[in-house]
Amino acid sequence: MKAEVHAWLEQAFQAGARNTSRQCEVAVRIVGKEESRKLNKQFRQQDKATNVLAFPAGSPDGMTGLPEDEIRALGDLVICGPLVEAEAEEQGKSPASHWGHLLVHGMLHLLGYDHQTSSQAAEMETMEKQLLADRGFEDPYRVR
Repeated sequence: MKAEVHAWLEQAFQAGARNTSRQCEVAVRIVGKEESRKLNKQFRQQDKATNVLAFPAGSPDGMTGLPEDEIRALGDLVICGPLVEAEAEEQGKSPASHWGHLLVHGMLHLLGYDHQTSSQAAEMETMEKQLLADRGFEDPYRVR
């Protein structure tokens, strides 16, 4: 699974990184529903488990000024494994497709993408759809 996680994150980084080719480090933590709920409540004021939380280490534009050979900490992703599996089943998706989508989604957040406005959402969703299609998976937003 580690190699697959790395492949998804690398693919999203290559597609979404703006103005940089430097190496970055991302921590990925898989948690249960209770820990996801606590983190979501603490950081987003939503008292429920969520599939992915992204904690950027700083502004993606903050990569400038560091030596080119220095690996930059991009941030942390916290993924609720049981919720991802349940959502995949509920939505009729393969677990691999849903895991990949959420890794890509989280990485794009770490890179500074968001979906607060319709134009931001359209940009982010277009990238997600393309990245999944490149790996042979269906549109993650398609309703079954």
